[in-house]
Amino acid sequence: MFQNLTSGEKLLDLWPYLLAATGIGVGIVTGFFKARRIQPGRFKWITFRNEAIFAAINLVVTGFTLGPLNSILRKKGFIVLNHATVSWWVVALEFAVYFVLFDTWFYWLHRGMHKEPFYKWIHKLHHRSTSPNLLTTFSVSPLESLVNGGFLPVFLTSATLIFGGAHDKSVALIVPFTIWMGLYVHSGHEFLPRWWNRTWATKWFITTTFHDQHHKYFNYNFGGYSQVWDYLCGTVRKKYETDFESPKGSRIDTAAAPADNPANSVARPESAPAGGALAAGTR
Repeated sequence: MFQNLTSGEKLLDLWPYLLAATGIGVGIVTGFFKARRIQPGRFKWITFRNEAIFAAINLVVTGFTLGPLNSILRKKGFIVLNHATVSWWVVALEFAVYFVLFDTWFYWLHRGMHKEPFYKWIHKLHHRSTSPNLLTTFSVSPLESLVNGGFLPVFLTSATLIFGGAHDKSVALIVPFTIWMGLYVHSGHEFLPRWWNRTWATKWFITTTFHDQHHKYFNYNFGGYSQVWDYLCGTVRKKYETDFESPKGSRIDTAAAPADNPANSVARPESAPAGGALAAGTR
């Protein structure tokens, strides 16, 4: 077994994981992650434990719902993947269509889930964490997983009915990107530079700070992949861009919202003073 793991072919397969593990280790040792923590000192083991339990339950339930649903749709011919050779620009185009459509789907359904009774029954569990971490990504109710995860079978079914099927290479890009984005916005660390929001060439793409503030302040920043719908609909938190550029000495105001178990009501007005900010350290 060990001999197989050390073979050239296996090492070639494992190098992305080894590189990621090395990068994480170096980041921890050098203080790289600590300097970019958005809400330092807010991590609580009891919240993390609860999220682990909720995540496990959610993954089991959705595994027995979305998995079989996709299998049935494939078996009945509603989802067909195109395995033909495809140009890179076709993959890019299909990915762009998915990106825009999911961003729209997520924004409007996300806003809807902040209205009662949908909030209580679907989304409240996810907002138990006001200082997100990677595990928060999966700490959602099974109903919310069906709402968000249900878009992919809808997209693939639509692509099949209209165009005869999305290309398999596009799907191979879409699936890991979806998972990566969930982890990215819940990471609790800001890695993008402070100039990111100064031009629409970059600011349209969501930042970790953007979604982190949604967990902290609740009624703002609903976007999933981009900030476009929030800017169009006026749901961007007013201090977001200022906070994003703040030096690491300026931190989130802890009095603006309850720390651990918020979301007892849907509308929670922000009361942060002018100096209250959410910063990501020097970047």
